[in-house]
Amino acid sequence: DDDIFSSAFCENSEKLINVHLFALAAKNYSLSNLGVCTPLEDVLEALKGDSEGATDIKVDEFMNSKKSHEVQVMSELVDSIANYCGIKQVIDIGSGKGYLSSFLSMRYNLKVYGIDSSSSNTDGAHERNRKLKKHWRAYQSRGKENLESQSLEKANDRPVESEINCKPISEQLLNNASSLQNQGQVIMQDLVTSVTEMTTPEINTETEADLVTGTPPHETKLSEEVLAILNVLPADAVENFSSSHYNSGELCEEEIVQRKMTSLKTKARKSSEWNLYFPLTSHITAETELSDIITDLEDCVMVGLHTCGDLAANTLRIFTAKPEIKAVCSVGCCYHLLSEQFENQEECHDQVWGFPMCQYLKDKGWCCGRNARMSACLALERVAVGQMLPTESLFYRAVLQVIIEEIYGVTKSDRHVGKTFSKSSSFVDYVRRSLKKLELDDSKLPDHCIMDYYEKYKHRMNEVEAFNMLKVVLAPCVEVLILLDRLCYLKEQENIAWSGLVKLFDPVKSPRCYAVIALKNQSC
Repeated sequence: DDDIFSSAFCENSEKLINVHLFALAAKNYSLSNLGVCTPLEDVLEALKGDSEGATDIKVDEFMNSKKSHEVQVMSELVDSIANYCGIKQVIDIGSGKGYLSSFLSMRYNLKVYGIDSSSSNTDGAHERNRKLKKHWRAYQSRGKENLESQSLEKANDRPVESEINCKPISEQLLNNASSLQNQGQVIMQDLVTSVTEMTTPEINTETEADLVTGTPPHETKLSEEVLAILNVLPADAVENFSSSHYNSGELCEEEIVQRKMTSLKTKARKSSEWNLYFPLTSHITAETELSDIITDLEDCVMVGLHTCGDLAANTLRIFTAKPEIKAVCSVGCCYHLLSEQFENQEECHDQVWGFPMCQYLKDKGWCCGRNARMSACLALERVAVGQMLPTESLFYRAVLQVIIEEIYGVTKSDRHVGKTFSKSSSFVDYVRRSLKKLELDDSKLPDHCIMDYYEKYKHRMNEVEAFNMLKVVLAPCVEVLILLDRLCYLKEQENIAWSGLVKLFDPVKSPRCYAVIALKNQSC
């Protein structure tokens, strides 16, 4: 591979002379060709989780196709990890508006804390949480219908010799359904008996509010099986009595039992609603004490779906440092926002850097640089299927760079142009909008001067496109360096039982598709 790469350049001038060899070498250094990734199927098989209690929900009803794909794939893996570790608490770092958090809670019955530094994201998550609570029972009902439909489809898809052979299958399904209903009735009868035996004169004097919200000291805990049956009962399965029926002195034994059943069903319904996740606002760093944020912190899995910049690195650092966190599943993004220890010459001994993390690269003093990290954010797979780069937008940005350097003498700024291109009607409009964002006086720059720059460089637009295509080809190589640095950091830790890189997503749908996963030793 080294020979291939070096042959792509001229020995004397060091200029690129063979684009094909350059692309071939870059391909060989991509994660998919290095052989360091663990297949997702192998990880799921090793974890072999049991998700029988999961509720089938179509996530594409309340999120876009990209997010739906990411959430469904990652949540299945997180649930398998949680089951393997025997834990029910999940901490979602950089949770945003809570798509992953709420799905983990609804679909897999996990207790999830979503932490995001943006209060607007947390507020959005609260609002979304409120709406999901409102429609939660509808989602549950629809999920059960989908599950039953899938079961019927699977039965119908089985190869059969004749229509006669299909009849017993249908009858068997009906018999199974009838059997389940009978089983539910038996459980309900047992429950009624136990509730009746529990009933005392003190209970008879309780109000409806006491029965719904109170927890008498003598009330025994219901089994999960009973709660499950109560939760799927139709709304009219238990009669709701009007307030006039609740005269404590006139209640008959049957009414007491019915009231108790209504109370238990209400509790079962509310327990499902309470299971939705808890959005929190906090800025997470490597030194963050999670117990200060989460009062009931227990053994948990820490996850992050497209954690931005240094947050992905800090997620791994928190995981290795906190004994309560038994596993981690982190998908990073925004490599261009990573802080680098060796990018600047100034020494900052107390700074915690996003790159490098592992001791090997630290000893080498390795540095990527912002341009390389920007390249790592590009999506080669999307370009390969015809989703071309925004060449005109990139050209506008390149000419703008020349203008602000030559006219304003600015070579570096903390401000960003952002998505100005999509809002601009012309190059002149783009430049003026950008200068205002950069807080530069555009009155000293007439329209004809702006257009002179455009005409001067217009013939080089193809060069801009070619240059950015080379950056796209090199993108997987830079991403490899960043991801392997994180993996090596985990390999260096003594308390890690297993760690690996796993390709979770379809890279066309979700270009940042690799997860860093690790499990701690059971003794830790």
